[in-house]
Amino acid sequence: MIIVSTDGSCLRNPGGAIGWAWVNHQGSSASAGAASGTNQVAELRAVLEAIRAHPGAEPLFIESDSLYAIKCASEWLPSWRLNGWRTATGSAVKNVELVQWIDHAIATRPGPVRFRWVRGHVGNYYNEQADKLAGEAARAAAGRADATPNGIDDLPPLPSAMRTAAPAETMSDTAATTPLTVVVTDKPASRRKRGRATAETADSLTLF
Repeated sequence: MIIVSTDGSCLRNPGGAIGWAWVNHQGSSASAGAASGTNQVAELRAVLEAIRAHPGAEPLFIESDSLYAIKCASEWLPSWRLNGWRTATGSAVKNVELVQWIDHAIATRPGPVRFRWVRGHVGNYYNEQADKLAGEAARAAAGRADATPNGIDDLPPLPSAMRTAAPAETMSDTAATTPLTVVVTDKPASRRKRGRATAETADSLTLF
């Protein structure tokens, strides 16, 4: 299994320079940035680039401290796709281009992709490294006249067929309606408690 931590940064949210990064727990990493954007765009782009950088059949496990990005890529995405990229209230999905790109990247990857929310700034080495790289990328983008305008414009347009991609392997038919499982990871493995909880009451939240 490949484990990758991702993070995004925005120097002045919204509208400031942004950076995104991923760190493979085996040692490789990458980062980039854009002249303007939002923290949410940066977080989604980090997830997308982590998936694009790790093709193949080996399972990919992505960790992020952005619950928004994790839920976009797993819990919310299937319903949005089925609903014509509208939310449950009928409003347009925010950052839909990036969400659709993530959907396509997952659906066309031979191996499965799983996601886990982790608490940020609590000493998680790989999360801290991703945070550091994303911040550096944002600062570098802020100082470059030729920086990409935002976190979307450098991506090629998705063909219309890709915008209704087949369900990805990240969730089974029942997973979308199954309560999320929380694992409190600051306890020894033999004492971990599993059950319903919110992101605020756990150090990690795994979405399958």
